[in-house]
Amino acid sequence: MLMPQPRKYATRAEQQAAYRHRRALSEKELLARKGLPPLPAIPTMPGAARWNAMIVQAHLLLSEAIVEMNGYREDRSEQWQESERGDEHQEWIASVESAVDALDGLMP
Repeated sequence: MLMPQPRKYATRAEQQAAYRHRRALSEKELLARKGLPPLPAIPTMPGAARWNAMIVQAHLLLSEAIVEMNGYREDRSEQWQESERGDEHQEWIASVESAVDALDGLMP
């Protein structure tokens, strides 16, 4: 015969409070892992520092993508580079570069 598990929390309110606390800790850990500062205490207050960090991170990711895309292009044959696919790839690189240039104007 199975015995019921003993209750961890005396009331449903205590259980919900513990859940909210675990969620808050989890969100803080996630932001810390991404290198982002915590959200402001007042929800209506803009998180300018957080948004600036996100823009910087986006800039770094796109810059790294450009390096990898150029490496991919250089690893292909000259025939591929001059083909339609090579031209499309170069246009894609140019699009990403323009996005990086646009982010340059937003960076703090």
